Amino acid sequence: MTDFDTAINRLGTHSVKWDSMEGIFGVPAKDGIAMWVADMDFRPPACIQRALEGMLSHGVYGYYGEEGEYLDAIRWWMKTRHGWEVERNHIFTTHGLVNGTAMCVDAFTQPGDHVVLTTPVYHAFARVIKAAGREVTECPLAIVNGRYEMDFARWDAMLTGRETMMILCSPHNPGGRVWTTEELRGVADFCKRHNLLLVSDEIHHDLVMPGQKHTVMANAAPDLADRLVMMTATTKTFNIAGAHSGNVIIADEALRKRFADRMGAMGVSPNSFGLFMATAAYSPEGAAWVDELVAYLDGNAKLFDAGVNAIPGLRSMPLEATYLAWVDFAGTGMTKAEFTARVEKAARIAANHGDSFGLGGESFLRFNLATPRAVVAEAVERLQKAFADLQ
Repeated sequence: MTDFDTAINRLGTHSVKWDSMEGIFGVPAKDGIAMWVADMDFRPPACIQRALEGMLSHGVYGYYGEEGEYLDAIRWWMKTRHGWEVERNHIFTTHGLVNGTAMCVDAFTQPGDHVVLTTPVYHAFARVIKAAGREVTECPLAIVNGRYEMDFARWDAMLTGRETMMILCSPHNPGGRVWTTEELRGVADFCKRHNLLLVSDEIHHDLVMPGQKHTVMANAAPDLADRLVMMTATTKTFNIAGAHSGNVIIADEALRKRFADRMGAMGVSPNSFGLFMATAAYSPEGAAWVDELVAYLDGNAKLFDAGVNAIPGLRSMPLEATYLAWVDFAGTGMTKAEFTARVEKAARIAANHGDSFGLGGESFLRFNLATPRAVVAEAVERLQKAFADLQ
């Protein structure tokens, strides 16, 4: 069994999550808890470590070639874990999926185009869209019985005809939803109605809680292939985000050519470290590690939710996927400045501010639960003390 309980000191290791916490949030490094950036405080499976050790022992770090083993590892993973058949020539490797998103915006839209986001949603989407000279159309998710749902009727009325692309986060970050096949079909129909190309970011698709089932968009809507771009990665699943490696997978030949042309024009080529790590990760050993990880994360989520939901005015959205708890502070009646001060100054916890995720996130904070259980328990205790006057 993998040991997820032993704490690993990441301070002083150039970890953005821990070493930038004090500068950004004012949470002291000496006794603060970093629960913001979406990486885990766990070592990846031993198969990845062995792959890196093999590179180190060889001692030559040249360009990566003969990608067949790497591509087939991706194909094996998608087929065995997700029931999705992928062809070798459909796979592109980018420098992570933020880069993949930026490449899609560059390849498939024009300056001034609008891109649809279902907010609140991962903040990097809006950042790269705006940086590319495009506009964001925010289509707010509805909260129904404490969880997010699609609101197609409202969204239909919001669109202006200037939109050319939609980016879907599936499973959803920060809300932790696993979209049903029916909901994904609804997204496909929405894109057809409004002539949108769909980019489906499925970076969290391996981190799905017990009892939940993720469906890849390519399987949910096979008739959408001529306007669908899929994005996946090993980095979130195996805690190797520093490898900056991701996959853009495109079944349609015309879309593939447009994407390949932009990659060629920008001189994008893979990082050999990321490819060696991904090949090792997408294996039976990697799969067994992920199963243990998800069970551990589920335990962390249950501990966190029970403790947070016991605080009057706080509500943690039920976590169906990811390791990111999305906590609503609206019931406290406090302003954002008031509840974030209690979290950052009294509890000494760094968490992502909800308004950075777009419309609907204003009363929320996002907490990263991918850390040893004792740290989660300590965070719960601190939050309960920080809001003790509400008890």
